[in-house]
Amino acid sequence: MPTPVKPVVLIAEELSPATIEALGPDFEIRHCNGADRAALLPAIAEADAVLVRSATQIDAEALAAARRLKVVARAGVGLDNVDVPAATQAGVMVVNAPTSNIVSAAELAVALLLAAARNIAPANAALKNGEWKRSKYTGVEVYEKTVGVVGLGRIGVLAAQRLMAFGTKVIAYDPYVQPGRAAQLGISLVDLDTLLTESDFITVHLPKTPETVGLIGEAELRKVKPSVIVVNAARGGIVDEQALADAVAEGRVHAAGVDVYAKEPCTDSPLFELERVVATPHLGASTDEAQEKAGVAVAKSVRLALAGELVPDAVNVEGGVIDEDVRAFIPLAERLGRIFTGLAGGAPEGLTIEVRGEIADSDVRVLELAALKGVFAAVVDEQVSYVNAPVLASERGVDVNLTVDPLSPDHRNLVTVRGGLADGRQLSVSGTLTGPMQIEKLVEIDDYDLDLQPAEHLAFFRYHDRPGVVGELGRILGEHGVNIAGMQVSRDEQGGHALIAMTVDSPIDPQALTEIVEAIGAHEGRSLDLDDLL
Repeated sequence: MPTPVKPVVLIAEELSPATIEALGPDFEIRHCNGADRAALLPAIAEADAVLVRSATQIDAEALAAARRLKVVARAGVGLDNVDVPAATQAGVMVVNAPTSNIVSAAELAVALLLAAARNIAPANAALKNGEWKRSKYTGVEVYEKTVGVVGLGRIGVLAAQRLMAFGTKVIAYDPYVQPGRAAQLGISLVDLDTLLTESDFITVHLPKTPETVGLIGEAELRKVKPSVIVVNAARGGIVDEQALADAVAEGRVHAAGVDVYAKEPCTDSPLFELERVVATPHLGASTDEAQEKAGVAVAKSVRLALAGELVPDAVNVEGGVIDEDVRAFIPLAERLGRIFTGLAGGAPEGLTIEVRGEIADSDVRVLELAALKGVFAAVVDEQVSYVNAPVLASERGVDVNLTVDPLSPDHRNLVTVRGGLADGRQLSVSGTLTGPMQIEKLVEIDDYDLDLQPAEHLAFFRYHDRPGVVGELGRILGEHGVNIAGMQVSRDEQGGHALIAMTVDSPIDPQALTEIVEAIGAHEGRSLDLDDLL
């Protein structure tokens, strides 16, 4: 037998050896210089996944060249170098390592603050230049001072906790944090103006967004104490560099510590001309520990993504950490979506994913994504993923809703895909997991009760209930060499409408399907192939 082709993982920048170890032996590992476009574009064309840091630009051009690409992994926190909307449109998952460098970043912010407070950088430079200037470089203590933390996310909290150990009072500005949460940390929430006017030290820990760019500019720096020290180890541009340089030069800000810049790499800034500014070249994540944690984290995410599983840290997929009980229902939801489309014969005009039972108490948004992925898998030519399935629905004007209800009268948990079709019909498909082994069961189609385990090949027939139908169906399948694996017959009433749902060992060819429909007088017959979902 031929050796299976391994998925290609392209490593476009230097990563820790632990990253390669974490990927394991299941992939073909290739390397290129991601900063060199001439090297990147041909290399990424053959990649199933690409791992980058900050120097490689994964933009629309790179994504267009990467027809096989399923996941972009950024071994770090920021995603300034990845075009996330373009990746989403292409169905490419984007993952990062959101917690890998938080300790390193917080420690660097504290280091910059202390270095600026004690004039460490200029004193070091002077001494190495043969000058002993103790009196010139007298500093200030951090003890009993007020520290203003702008942004109380994970890094902001870590920086605040470390600075509190110095005996400081910490205040913070973050409109997305509840006062009660801050109080639990021993931090007082204030508005930005109050933070600017009361702080002896200001340290910035915000993401870079249109709302935060230029948040601290000339007007804000005219409100601070002249003795204040400003630190930005978050993202360049949140603190206006020219405004900060002017404020330090004019004595309106005592000193600053800066690790990030509006444009990077940056070797020419007005801040670099000032002795009271401690400047570093974006070293926030540059520790051995952070680099190793980032590489290992994204390697694990790549493994999940290439296995077709949802990655909790994917930035362009809705939903957070997935409860294990919910995770078990993901393949079932996708399969129900595929069966829905097979029975519908096309995409719906509207779609509702219903989740009932015990799992409804958890975050079940992932089941909506899984169902959408199944619905569109056989409808569009492009790759359908958890990432672009909502985009495909929106582009096609399909109104999608998720409903949850902890009450499930007949099953412990029940997932239903329900939708309206262009011809006015309503269609529903329901499934559950049963027993200790969590076996998938198809339990309802359009209010017809079933108890059928999905298999690779499925067939459905709707007809008027009458004797002899099962015999005729079996005869025709036998003549075509198709063996029945399982069958369920359900009806609304004796002599009324009926549904046969069945699994077979091989596909039913169109001729056999037509013969069955004619022989039993069926008003609908469908044969579905779910091999890529099983």
